[in-house]
Amino acid sequence: MTLRNILLAGAILGGFAAAGTTLVVITHEFTAERIADEREATLLQRLNEVLPAHLYDNALHEDTRQVPGDALGRPGESLTVYRAWQGNEPVAAILTVVAPDGYNGQIRLLMGVMLDGTLTGVRVVQHQETPGLGDLIEADRSDWIHDFAGRRLGDPPAERWTVERDGGDFDQFTGATVTPRAVVHAVRRGLEWFERHQTAVFPELDDPHRG
Repeated sequence: MTLRNILLAGAILGGFAAAGTTLVVITHEFTAERIADEREATLLQRLNEVLPAHLYDNALHEDTRQVPGDALGRPGESLTVYRAWQGNEPVAAILTVVAPDGYNGQIRLLMGVMLDGTLTGVRVVQHQETPGLGDLIEADRSDWIHDFAGRRLGDPPAERWTVERDGGDFDQFTGATVTPRAVVHAVRRGLEWFERHQTAVFPELDDPHRG
């Protein structure tokens, strides 16, 4: 192959590379906003599964706080808390909680909780539990996760905030006790954390000038 042919081949390859790059940039420019909108809609849909939209009137997905994850299952990291308001009054929060002791690793949860400590809902958003056994914690696989709605610390009493096998009030799955036990304990820890740290989520509650 002559030098001329080598240069020609290089120029052609360079042209294809430039055209490909340009196409990627143009595609990104035209789709970035749509992708962002779809991500926002998906996040809101997920948040509304644990906190119904009629309970707040702010941009819930945009009003967030990062809090230490030590007591919420992610030591050394921070976790996102979403803040819900009605008018100018805080009404609830959605906590990101991690159960570190699932059968196959961590189970990530979202839990909505009113300021009085009542759970509005819990959903599993990420896990690696065994299909057909541990995945019954998912809302579209069974009704088990719905049993948390309306619960709070004291309902059931602290010693019964676990699965039936351990003397608690929550159903367990045949052959997969570890998974529901991890979720129940994580939800209880989340409630305990929120009870102690409401003012970390809503510093406004400490404002003496607040009506």
